[in-house]
Amino acid sequence: MNDVKWVETLSFRFGVLGALVADRHAAALIAHGLKPKHVALLSVLDAGLGASQLEIAKVMRVAPSLVVSLADHLESAGAIERLRDPADRRRQLLHLTARGRDLLARCTAQAVALDAELTAGLTPAERDALGAAFDRLAASHGLPARSLPARGRPDADPGSDPDPGVDPGGSTPGGNS
Repeated sequence: MNDVKWVETLSFRFGVLGALVADRHAAALIAHGLKPKHVALLSVLDAGLGASQLEIAKVMRVAPSLVVSLADHLESAGAIERLRDPADRRRQLLHLTARGRDLLARCTAQAVALDAELTAGLTPAERDALGAAFDRLAASHGLPARSLPARGRPDADPGSDPDPGVDPGGSTPGGNS
């Protein structure tokens, strides 16, 4: 047996920090009448990763019935619209509305502010390294990872991405419910 204590493992620390971040993220979304999975659905549509409810369910790794429920809520808020697929009238395609894009932008701004708050004690290099490590972990588990130049610094040279092999796709769509 080794001398590592359970509370020293990365899995425990990821779990505790993940729960803290998820709770704070969810609390910030309440002002918009949303939960994290609502924002995940908006993100999937915005990224063009799916349009049918079944495609979206696969991307989000959730049951299709949950996508229907999420879409019902977002449609009633004017954030998305359902349109019949012209190629298959039995299918409904979800489309982001202008209100949905605005809502996603406001939620993203809140997430960026939370990121800054959570990483305030880190140097820019440490934030970049943390982002790169998260990207590699996400990609290794089949989850979307950022594809931003030098980990999102607007002043960075687009050719200076330290890990060009990271799978693009933005933030993890599944998130919390």
